[in-house]
Amino acid sequence: MLKLAICVSGGGSNLQAIIDAIESGAITNAKISVVISNNANAYALERAKKHGIESVCISPKSYESREEFNKEFISKIDSYDVDLVVLAGFLVVLPEEMIRKYQNRIINIHPSLIPSFCGKGFYGLKVHEGVLERGVKITGATVHFVDEGTDTGPIIIQKPVEVLEDDTPEILQRRVMEQAEWKIMPQAINLIANNKVSVIDKKVYIK
Repeated sequence: MLKLAICVSGGGSNLQAIIDAIESGAITNAKISVVISNNANAYALERAKKHGIESVCISPKSYESREEFNKEFISKIDSYDVDLVVLAGFLVVLPEEMIRKYQNRIINIHPSLIPSFCGKGFYGLKVHEGVLERGVKITGATVHFVDEGTDTGPIIIQKPVEVLEDDTPEILQRRVMEQAEWKIMPQAINLIANNKVSVIDKKVYIK
């Protein structure tokens, strides 16, 4: 049984997609051990409580230095003995020590087709603003393993989404979530939980 830690900062719609997929059987051989947020007011924490999932808040603002927070954050993750850390809208930069320790055991969802509209500065609505400013016709979402770079880790799954002429960033954001993010994050977790994913030379191979 793959034990998951889901890290969130806001509403937790991707968390809900994962919970729903586990409860429906779309994800097998996995369970959520803990939901962690850096934001005490994140609705994602309420989602976890409604489903009987342990939830905790640990914020950099509560510590005198980032080093102290990093140490406590890693310690908290370690304490749950999880197999996979899932970043589902987590707006905190992970300490490199943790990325090394959990190599190919941390995944992230990004709301574009990497390597387009990713990297430093591209997060949240800014991604979709960039897509519309450039005038691309197809965008989408990507689930990838996390490495020391920003959105540079091995890609697991991508799903395209059409960009429409009358889209606003908010409308496009919602479509990407509904048509791509909420589908491929559970798919990726299910593949990993059932030993279908391997990483060789920074590339993902799916059995």
